[in-house]
Amino acid sequence: MIFEVLTLFPAMFASPMEESIIGRAIRQQLLDLRVHNLRDWAEGKHLQTDDMPYGGGDGMVMKPEPVGRALAALKENSPRSRVLLMTPQGQPFKQHHALQLAQEEGLIFLCGRYEGFDERIRQSMVDAEFSLGDFVLTGGELPAMVIIDAIARHLPGVLGNAGSAVTDSFSDGLLEYPQYTRPADYAGMKVPEVLVSGDHARIARWRREQQLRRTFERRPELLAAANLSDAERKFINELRNEAQKI
Repeated sequence: MIFEVLTLFPAMFASPMEESIIGRAIRQQLLDLRVHNLRDWAEGKHLQTDDMPYGGGDGMVMKPEPVGRALAALKENSPRSRVLLMTPQGQPFKQHHALQLAQEEGLIFLCGRYEGFDERIRQSMVDAEFSLGDFVLTGGELPAMVIIDAIARHLPGVLGNAGSAVTDSFSDGLLEYPQYTRPADYAGMKVPEVLVSGDHARIARWRREQQLRRTFERRPELLAAANLSDAERKFINELRNEAQKI
């Protein structure tokens, strides 16, 4: 899969994308990351990519011409790539977006700076807009890195254990169950007995109940859309009754 990034600061991607799982995936050619400097498509003595906003106001606005030329050039080699705009105004990025986008042939990440983009870029050049949350960063580079990481986990061969992505938080609409490793007793805190019982059916039930309990306690709004059995909904009602008694 080809990930292409348009940014004014391509050096930001060097170290984060060279390390750990993503770096290994790139070296093994499981994914192809190409980072481009938007100024390569700017014109004039100063290679200007931004200008003052019409109507006045603070800050500078990203110009449409360099972005348009850059996207046209990138799409010559990968016409089916989807263009994703990194912006605080975009829809919040979720796990299901990562799963969907992992099916694409290629993705182009457009990273903004300053006061944002000329609206005509939004209107005619992008396929989707994404945000990491209700806060503002200095640019779209960090969101692009985060989203690339989230998508890459679902590409074949990227994770050493393909099942890891299946049990991640949010993959089934719930938070992940608690995890433990050795030692079995640390500072008086012991691993739950069920996990060392060898009874895989009991372990599976315990983990599912822990998923439900943790989601209820930390992200209860997720339960409304989760695919739950009647027994699981009964368990949630019991948790709710317990909480009301406290």
